[in-house]
Amino acid sequence: MILFPAIDLKDGRCVRLVKGDMDAATVFNDDPAAQARDFESQGFEWLHVVDLNGAFEGKSVNAPAVKAIIKAVSMPIQLGGGIRDMAGIESWLEKGIRRVILGTVAVRDPDLVREACKAFPGRIVVGIDARGGKVAVEGWAETSEMTAIDLAKKFEDAGVAAIVYTDIDRDGILTGLNIASTLELARSVSIPVIASGGLASLDDVKRLLQPDCAILEGAISGRALYDGRLDPTEALALIRAAGKAD
Repeated sequence: MILFPAIDLKDGRCVRLVKGDMDAATVFNDDPAAQARDFESQGFEWLHVVDLNGAFEGKSVNAPAVKAIIKAVSMPIQLGGGIRDMAGIESWLEKGIRRVILGTVAVRDPDLVREACKAFPGRIVVGIDARGGKVAVEGWAETSEMTAIDLAKKFEDAGVAAIVYTDIDRDGILTGLNIASTLELARSVSIPVIASGGLASLDDVKRLLQPDCAILEGAISGRALYDGRLDPTEALALIRAAGKAD
């Protein structure tokens, strides 16, 4: 189980939103590269980065901050937010991003996802953000009529490396992951699923280490790490111990 610390970028700074509301952003660090170094020094093995402005504007906006993060750490990074064409995908992979997350474009242009998976095997992740079970796009500003499971099934044979499944209704409010919906999605496809939205404490990590969650690739943690509710040393020690016991 991989625990991905999250760096959400708004106007060049590390922030956390509440249920995707850009007007409800809390700034946690003015220096994203320093935050990335902190996460690496704490022992995390992956980093999850989202360009929030980019998600709303449909193009990379926080590129300078992302580039600074790439230079600051050696751990692999997955990046989402505003990446909507092959040129953008290729550009970020060339700059050192390990995996690119495609969200809105997965709904708007699923053929692009398939094309990208063929061109860059193992390096394309689909981001499925759901509100009430329905897929939201354009930085969560619009909700479609498509269910998360229906969208995931579209990419069953595409070669997608993973799906990041975010429950928007829980994101940033520390009420715990939506394990039931995440597992329902994970059981419906063979693509590895990463849980996101609401991870609040060590209890969530313990829940993720239960046998029924073994099908998940991992989970993303944001606010709980920033405000101290989740101790990284404790969480990572628990995950490592569970790995050794398997």
